[in-house]
Amino acid sequence: MTRPKTQSDEQVLETAHRLIHEHGPEALTFERLAKACGLSGATLVQRFKNKAQLKQRTLLHAWDGLDHNTRTLAATVPRTPAGAVALLVSLSQGYGGIESYAEGLLVLREDLRDPVLRARGAAWKAFLCGALATCFAETPNPPRDIGLLMASHWQGSLLWWSFDPAIEVAAYVEDSLNRFVAAITTASARKP
Repeated sequence: MTRPKTQSDEQVLETAHRLIHEHGPEALTFERLAKACGLSGATLVQRFKNKAQLKQRTLLHAWDGLDHNTRTLAATVPRTPAGAVALLVSLSQGYGGIESYAEGLLVLREDLRDPVLRARGAAWKAFLCGALATCFAETPNPPRDIGLLMASHWQGSLLWWSFDPAIEVAAYVEDSLNRFVAAITTASARKP
């Protein structure tokens, strides 16, 4: 008869994700995770097999959360340029301060190294760009690939904020995106 799990895989993966963000991806070990979640190292090895699989499952779990959050937000924002800004500002809320953002870049490195994780990123990008594009459906003459242009501007604004994080990230992103939308809609309105 098997023993019941004292913690679900999801709970363990949440703890592993927190460890990755606090100490970097390379610091995720079965020993450190065992101490953090209270399960034995042997139990964790039995569940996750090896460190590479543990890291991949942790990051896939994080992608699941981001996908869910993005879809939920996309379903609730107005289908307007202001709704597109609201969607991206809401997604920016989770970055925290500069230290948290910098640690997140180490996690991104892991996503880029692993083809499975990279594919999840590509799928998220496609959904996000589509959701953003729908927010410009009523805008006259929106630029081709407006969703991708807006997502790219958002990611660029996050990076530029990180060099001078004098204000809260969401406020910086909101101001930057509002100026981007104003420029796009003004230029689109001028087109014949």
